[in-house]
Parts: sequence; structure tokens; C-alpha cells
Amino acid sequence: MSAAPDDPVYRNPVLDADWSDPDVIRVGDDFYLTASSFGRVPGLPLLHSRDLVNWTLVGHALHRLEPESEFAVPRHDCGVWAPSLRHHDGRFWIFWGDPDQGIFQVNAPEIRGPWTRPHLIKAGKGLIDPCPLWDDETGEAYLVHAWAKSRSGVKNRLTGHRMHPHGTELLDEGKVIVDGDRIPGWFTLEGPKLHKHDGWFWILAPAGGVETGWQGAFRSRAFFGPYEEKVVLEQKDTDVNGPHQGGWVRTPSGEDWFLHFQQRGAYGRVVHLQPMEWDPDGWPVIGDDGAPVAGHRRPDLPPQRPAAPATDDDFPGGRPGRQWQWTANPRDGWATHHSADGLRLTCVRTPDAHDLRALPHVLTQRLPGAPCTVEVDLRLDDGEPGARAGLAVLGDAYSWIGLERGTDGAVMLVHRFAETAAERERDAAPPRPAPGGRARLRVDIGAGARCSFSYDTGDGGGDGAGEGFRPSGQVFAATPWRWVGALLGLVALAPTGQGHAGTATFTQFRIRIQEKRADR
Repeated sequence: MSAAPDDPVYRNPVLDADWSDPDVIRVGDDFYLTASSFGRVPGLPLLHSRDLVNWTLVGHALHRLEPESEFAVPRHDCGVWAPSLRHHDGRFWIFWGDPDQGIFQVNAPEIRGPWTRPHLIKAGKGLIDPCPLWDDETGEAYLVHAWAKSRSGVKNRLTGHRMHPHGTELLDEGKVIVDGDRIPGWFTLEGPKLHKHDGWFWILAPAGGVETGWQGAFRSRAFFGPYEEKVVLEQKDTDVNGPHQGGWVRTPSGEDWFLHFQQRGAYGRVVHLQPMEWDPDGWPVIGDDGAPVAGHRRPDLPPQRPAAPATDDDFPGGRPGRQWQWTANPRDGWATHHSADGLRLTCVRTPDAHDLRALPHVLTQRLPGAPCTVEVDLRLDDGEPGARAGLAVLGDAYSWIGLERGTDGAVMLVHRFAETAAERERDAAPPRPAPGGRARLRVDIGAGARCSFSYDTGDGGGDGAGEGFRPSGQVFAATPWRWVGALLGLVALAPTGQGHAGTATFTQFRIRIQEKRADR
């Protein structure tokens, strides 16, 4: 949540949307953050801040997921898991684990690129959450990673490797350096971040699961151990469940801060900023004596204007802003560049027209974590019967409202949904005429991510002119994917058939955040 520059206190979360598994670094006076992007493209978002409170999205480090054939269709919970961001030898480095393929790395001379293509440095199933360390004192390099039991049958342990200083390969078979099964009460140890501080090797790693877990700290005089451990952040009597997994960063004045996520159901993993100090025994103390703070004195950094990752879009030149991601590797022809404003999507023919979750050509952005109103103008251009387009709230279950061309050529306002276990969508409300093939679509998202859909076809919904927005269907409770929060989506499609099915044009996409926050 952005803060005014003259406000001495910031309030959590500082990123109130699904910026999952954040990691952060400082380079000079600038702070940079990346997060998990799973199966969406482009991946590896890159955020920038000067005060650790106000953040803007400046780009992505991964423009296509590899291998291309694996991500030609949606794989919502696969792909890029828990990246680590580092700056070494004048370059930015990002390491991440793909649970089905192994550990990858990309690097670039500047945060905005150009970034290298993904390089696989360790192949294998279940290798996740890698983090490198270049030891400036010895010139040695190391890497630690966790394990996904769903792929490897192994979890709750951290494996360490010696790494080539070039960051291109590992130099040994690896050794378990922290075994969570040997620590009473610890389970699902993952997400390690590796540091060297005050003569110690430090591993900051969460355990206990995303909704109920805690943040641990491990230290050893030698990289391969033995390590001692301590819980340094947990929920205690606050309303911040499972506070853990993130990055530690130090400001130029020597202050320490910790950015971590909180799992909030359909909203995904929102990001909190915690103060961090060191106790007399040399252990980190995060938050208020190990409990997360709802607000705090701002970091000792120059004031920055209020900022947050962009949401609104006029689609200049037909190009979506960098806040948008496809649900799979994009293909030529899904969107048409042109000289005017507005997003012109092709009504892609597909055998999966009955289920938006299976479509690779849905353009998505994150669901805001606060109550909001989402609106967009839609025009269904000339096309074939069955061509349709609309605005969706997408997760394991979904609902969408939009326009569809009938067999008689008339355009109808339609509203459909699909339950979590359903294989096909159903009508959420009866179809209604949409004269002129235009509509302004709206979703009001309240507490608990409860979504109320409405529309304005310009004629009062067929009951007289000038009546404005009319409600449609029942309230829909947004649902997350397994690891991903619910998404807002723009989609254009048509059933299988011959020839071009036409296009749909979206304009004036807007999100208005309400002052009262959801679930607070």
C-alpha cells in the first residue's frame, strides 16, 4: 500500500496483490524485487523502489517459458517458483526452480536487460527455491535449494552445493545441510535465502506451510554446516497468518528490513515490510519482537512519491501494459498492433471454448487485495457466429461477462461461470441483447473477494435508455489456483471452425480501489 511522502508511518501490506515469494536487493540507492510468476508470460517481474514502501513494475526478466512446447498450454501452478535476485560482478542474477525441470539462471547488465536466455544449471525433479551466494572474502560461490515432495518424494530439507563463480554450473553432487526432520516441530522447510554476515553463513528459510508457517534463521561458520536454528518471525497474536518467505535488505544508513508474504486466499500472497534488528547473541529480530507489524516508522530513506504497480490501461498502439501476462507462451496473431488506442484481440478458435481455464490466450493481471471496482469497454467487431469476448475473474472456479455473436448475427450480452470441479461453464444469467455490439463491463469486488458483475449496453439493458449499469447473476466468490491468487482476465475466443472468427476491442480498462480494505 503506497504511502504519502510526508507520512512518517507506512502500512502493510506494501504490495497488496499476489507478488508471491518476493526477494529483494539493493544496488546503490535503488531497491529491486522479483517474485514467482509460475506459468504466466512474461515471467519474473521486476519491481523498483527508492524507499521500500512505494514500488513500480519496470519489466520482466523472462519473456518466454522453456521448453516452449511444455508451456504452449496453461500450467498455472508450474513454471517459475520462488526466484532469488542478486547483484554480483556488475550484473543482476536471478535463479529459480522449475519443479518439473530443475534450477535455472538468467542474468543481465542492467535491471531492464537485456536478460540472457534461461540456462539450466541443475536438471532434476522437485528442485525448487534456489539461492546463490558469492563469498567476497574467499572467492568461493555456493548455492542452496529446497525440495518439492510432489515431484521428488522429498521435502523439509535444504541441499547445498559449491558453484562455479561464473554461476553456470554446480561443482558437486550436493549435500543436505539442514534436515528439517531432525528439528522438533519443523515441517515443510523451503524457500531458503543465503547470506554471509558477521562471519556467519546465514540461511533465512520459512517452514510450516504458506498459510500457517513461520520464518526461520539458520547460521553456521561453514557453508556445509552444522547449522543452528531459531524462529525469528511468526503470527503470535496478530492477524497476519503464516508470515514468512522473503528477502532481507540493508539500507545505505545501515537499517535492516525484511520483505515477506502473507497468504490471503483468492488475493494470493501479498507483501509486507518488517523492521529487522539483531539481538545481543547475533540473531535477527524481525517485526515487533518476532511478530509482524501492521505499520511502522518508514525506512530512513529519501521520500518517494506514492507509487504502486500499474493497473489501468488504455492500450496505446494496441499494446498491453507490462502489468499484463498471458496464461501460456504467446503466439503471433493473438493481439493486433495498430495506430490507435485499444486492445484488439483475435477471437481465437479453440476446442476449449467451454472452459476459460484451458485457454493459453487469456490476458491477465493480478487481483487487487483491497475492495475495488474493475471496468472495461468492449466492442465485438464483425465476426462469425459463436465469437465471444469478455472480462473474467479467473481461478480454480471462474466467472466472466461479455459479448457473443449469435447464429443470426445479433450480439448478445452473456454472463457465464464454472465451478471448481466443473468441466464446462454454465449461464450465470439469461443472455440479453447488446445493440451495436458494445458494452461497458464491471466487476465490483468486495471483502472476501466476492464479485458482483454488471453491464451497461448503452440502452439501459433493453428496458429504456440511460439507466446505466445493471446487475447480472449471483455474487461470485473468487477462488485461487493452488499456488496462485485469482486473476483478472481479458479474453476473446470462438469455437472450432473454418476461417477468421473476427476480433474484439477492449478500451479504458480501469481499477478503482476503495478506501476500506478487504478482510481487515
